[in-house]
Amino acid sequence: MPPLLRDSRVVLYLFVSFRLMALLVYQPLNGLGPGITAFGDYQHYYNLASLSEQGQVPYRDYWYEFPPIFPILSLAVYRVANARDFTAYTVLFGLLMIAFDTVNLLLLRAIAGRLYSPPVGAALSWVYAALAVPFVFTFWTFEPVVVCLLLLSVYWLLVGRDSRSAMAAALGALTKLFPLVILGAVWRFRPPREAIRYTLIAAGLTALGLIGMLAVAGPFGLPSLLAQFNKASYQSVWALLDHNYKTGNFGPLADHFDPAKAYALLGNPPVIPAVLRGLVFAALGLFIYARTRRDDERGIVAFIAITVTVFFLWSQGWSPQWQMVLTPLILLNFPTRDGVLICLTLALISFAEYPLLFSRTAATDGAIGPAQLPLFTALVLARTALLAGFAVALYRRLRMPSVTNTSANVTSESTSV
Repeated sequence: MPPLLRDSRVVLYLFVSFRLMALLVYQPLNGLGPGITAFGDYQHYYNLASLSEQGQVPYRDYWYEFPPIFPILSLAVYRVANARDFTAYTVLFGLLMIAFDTVNLLLLRAIAGRLYSPPVGAALSWVYAALAVPFVFTFWTFEPVVVCLLLLSVYWLLVGRDSRSAMAAALGALTKLFPLVILGAVWRFRPPREAIRYTLIAAGLTALGLIGMLAVAGPFGLPSLLAQFNKASYQSVWALLDHNYKTGNFGPLADHFDPAKAYALLGNPPVIPAVLRGLVFAALGLFIYARTRRDDERGIVAFIAITVTVFFLWSQGWSPQWQMVLTPLILLNFPTRDGVLICLTLALISFAEYPLLFSRTAATDGAIGPAQLPLFTALVLARTALLAGFAVALYRRLRMPSVTNTSANVTSESTSV
């Protein structure tokens, strides 16, 4: 690579400055539109944070659909934004998400450099910087925080800092619960004694955080923890079977003051019982666990990636921001043109579904109508097939013998997607 592209400072300059300039140019302005945050969740975050003006806080006075770390961050940003308006809140929150995603870029480069070689790590940092998905979701959701904690736990696991990795996984679980899927890789690649210690740290800290939240919460504490598990299916093959053609958004802000609304099934009940679906995917997970052959660092990352992918396939719904979680995992396992094409194809399918298709549903109260249903079905099936294919490619990777971490092995392993 030319020296200009090898210099990590150059990609950082461009990565950060592009996001800052976009935030300045497309500012969300009160009364003039959401700007760069259009189609995202920033407005919802702001509406909930602004309740603190009346002394109302999450869990005590209303239910919140996420674990405590993000609500704390959101309230902190709102307090710092002295102007108390959507523009100030959004700009500060966007700056915070840019900071987290910059760490993601550095972690991706460091992990790829360790798995393959420093030039591969540098190349993947440029690819990540040029992709639309990290840019878009930086200004739509708080997913950069989740990705940061997941990648941090992966990096520390690879370098043998298991205690730090477990703490990062716990912080990830206290942001969104699914980063605890890393425990599967720990039990597969670490001796039982180390795996038990890791699990006690990760699960223990997660439990302490949730118990602490419940200790200060009122009647809204338990509904907050269970809200995500009571959703009807959405934007997935399970949603197609259940004839649920809406997004996974919760009801209006007023619903958050009614604990019963956290348990309301906003759609049709599942055709396939959740227990049966869980048993099938648990059996699939055990099959992958038992059949994994390789025990090197690439095997660890591949196992984490397949666990996350199977978890997303099992879930009753699909959240567009999950692309941001999958993107670095795809690139780390397939640092070639094939990996880039998987990322681009997944993004094209997902953005065609949301926001493009769902932006045409105003006349049907936000639900996919009969005229849009064939395209919606095709997009959901295409995305599911792509994720299933990615999982199969990862399984084939896990069945390979272990290799030394040299760049000469990148092409031979990664072109068999």
